[in-house]
Amino acid sequence: MGSDNLHHRRKAKATKELKRRKSRRSSYDKILIVCEGEKTEPNYFAELVNYYKLNSANVEIDGTCGSSPKSVLERAEKLTKQEADKGDGYDRIYCIFDQDSHETYAETIRKISEKRPANLFYAGVSVPCFEYWLLLHFKYTTRPYHATGSSSVANEVLRELKAVFPDYSKGCENTFITLIDQIEFAKQNAIRSTASARQNYTDNPSTNIHELVDYLQNLQLA
Repeated sequence: MGSDNLHHRRKAKATKELKRRKSRRSSYDKILIVCEGEKTEPNYFAELVNYYKLNSANVEIDGTCGSSPKSVLERAEKLTKQEADKGDGYDRIYCIFDQDSHETYAETIRKISEKRPANLFYAGVSVPCFEYWLLLHFKYTTRPYHATGSSSVANEVLRELKAVFPDYSKGCENTFITLIDQIEFAKQNAIRSTASARQNYTDNPSTNIHELVDYLQNLQLA
């Protein structure tokens, strides 16, 4: 009898907590964004959420998983299961990672595409790296990037970005706010570069970060 009472008390407490959590949220989707970077990408999306006055109870941003695409997906899967077990699952889960030189990039893309149900997990990717998306705020370019000597492929993109955005550095704050006036230009450039990459049977360079940005911009209208 005692164990039954304890079970019912725990269940009642969990139900009360679930109602409390849901009451804090707005009516639109509950989103999880898991980033490979600890600062650059999480800072960017946190600033976006704040700028568009999105409810932080609706949009969770995590950057604690390490840098490999595989670790991003595993972290997203863990958090997704935790919330589903509480009866408070996400409506969309975004895994944000770069191609860079990661060995698990293609495998992770495939696993996300095979996830069921469909339209729950999304891959937000940049080739070679997130800085290419930032570069598109300044200009349209489809020049392929390659490692040169001791300079990695990501450093090659960073070098080009700093030529037009000298104050930028990895992990810096206020990047989204600084570039807000150019965001629609960047989105159009990303659409063009993705179409060009597809036409030329390559993905270097390309990014689909604009799709997540656009989704978040319109989240309150959904």
